[in-house]
Amino acid sequence: MSENLNNLLQSVANGIISPEQALEKLQYLNFEPISNFAKIDHQRAMRTGFPEVVFGLGKTPEQITEIMRAMYVKSGQAIATKISAAVYQEIQPHLPASAYSAIAQIFYIGQPLSLQTGKITIVTAGTADLPIAEEAALTAELCGFSVQRLWDVGVAGIHRLWQHQHLLTAADILIVVAGMEGALPSVVAGLVSCPVIAVPTSIGYGANFNGIAPLLTMLNSCATGIGVVNIDNGFGAAILAGKILKLAQKNQAIYSES
Repeated sequence: MSENLNNLLQSVANGIISPEQALEKLQYLNFEPISNFAKIDHQRAMRTGFPEVVFGLGKTPEQITEIMRAMYVKSGQAIATKISAAVYQEIQPHLPASAYSAIAQIFYIGQPLSLQTGKITIVTAGTADLPIAEEAALTAELCGFSVQRLWDVGVAGIHRLWQHQHLLTAADILIVVAGMEGALPSVVAGLVSCPVIAVPTSIGYGANFNGIAPLLTMLNSCATGIGVVNIDNGFGAAILAGKILKLAQKNQAIYSES
């Protein structure tokens, strides 16, 4: 990596490429090896708009600790998802400045990113869907977005949704989280003009098939304007919502200048 960086700097010094072209290439150069088990992508925020986040499942507490410490030292923030309370108890003594949300299963160090334009409204069908919804909500907040929460308004008591229709129509983008049969995103998408990101959860009885039933319902929705992420992927839904809002902000700035 150091040899590639030196060549890049020499090319700029010799006038072969411009500083702007060098910055674009730099996005793909910088990563940091951690022992023999991880390579941290420190340039991801520059390249994609959002920093790298640690997926906790399958990693040991020791591995998570080392990765999080290196990310925090470099950027001032580090986030890990799918961290159980038991795993966090092992990590916390080594990273005492950290914080943890038990319901979202997110462990993080540092302050949220700078405030972004746009509000993400997150809706759940039931209370049992809250862990995935809170994963989305906290991820969005740590990435600098304002979040509106609307819990337990599923189709089993649809009148609860009607009472909050003003929140739906005022949303910039909606994340709708549902288990069981997964019908709520279709209902919501038929009521609003903004994009809807549907998140199936593994909550439900046997024929729910650990989230496959709501996943298929959402993929087969007759309502338009729905994007579907994977089962229990609240994190992915939040990042997708953030990218859509940032793109809208970028386009608005371009139109304002023209």
